[in-house]
Amino acid sequence: MITRWVLVTMLAACGGKQTPEPATGSDTGSAADPPGVVTDTRTEIDKRRDVACEATGKKVTDCAVADARKEHAAGRLSKEKLDSITEPAIQKKNAEEFEAKCDVPEMSSRQVRVLEVCMKEESECGPYLACLDHLNDKDDKTGK
Repeated sequence: MITRWVLVTMLAACGGKQTPEPATGSDTGSAADPPGVVTDTRTEIDKRRDVACEATGKKVTDCAVADARKEHAAGRLSKEKLDSITEPAIQKKNAEEFEAKCDVPEMSSRQVRVLEVCMKEESECGPYLACLDHLNDKDDKTGK
């Protein structure tokens, strides 16, 4: 109960929506200029693809790290190689590279759905990676 009270008090102290003060000065343009509005022009399927590709890149990287740790524990991977694979900067780069390769306009809605379903349904790396094998199945209608 005390936690709820603290939360309510904090929300009340923050007040309502705060509006920024108008900018002044020669480098910001005239006060009559509306603030810049950025509109996402991607289609819904492109937005879903991008979200799915980002999540998949992170998950595939996590699975690669888990696999490297198992290989090291079994004596099939050196400590130096394990350290290089598990380095945060390397993991981030690997996830970003996967995401970039995944972000293709030719990806069908079925393939986007495979990415989404695999992420939702499979938590273990083995079944998850096996699920991703369905990305290469042929679409019934398009033959892609």
